[in-house]
Amino acid sequence: MSKTDVSGLSQLGAKVDLPQSPDEAVLERVPSGNQGADFLVRFTAPEFTSLCPMTGQPDFAHIVIDYVPDEWLVESKSLKLFLHSFRNHGAFHEDCTIDIAKRLVSLLSPRWLRIGAYWYPRGGIPIDVFWQTGKPPEGLWLPDQGVPTYRGRG
Repeated sequence: MSKTDVSGLSQLGAKVDLPQSPDEAVLERVPSGNQGADFLVRFTAPEFTSLCPMTGQPDFAHIVIDYVPDEWLVESKSLKLFLHSFRNHGAFHEDCTIDIAKRLVSLLSPRWLRIGAYWYPRGGIPIDVFWQTGKPPEGLWLPDQGVPTYRGRG
């Protein structure tokens, strides 16, 4: 088993202040030690928070990110800091979701990526946002994201 090269990382193992915005956040990557193998990586952020750009009130989501790496893996501490940087960021649900996905695609050039953002209702309507780069690789084990449709008191 080879050791992952972490020499280019600036945040792992260091005290890092929370970025004040997604634009300030530094996403980092490490080489994948399993190139050529189709495997799925899943990150779940069950308490994602951003701000409504109109009212400044908090919006909450359960976000699931699935991707099939090629040459790179996202470094998880940098991803956590990036996602937390939305806490003081005003953007609509759709913009937050797609911005996260595009930033990861730009960093990693994955073989495939999808994001499911399950936003909790404010004003009575949940807004769920889904996006993917295309069809998943054939034969990939792709579990359901496991987040039920919002039912309220139904």
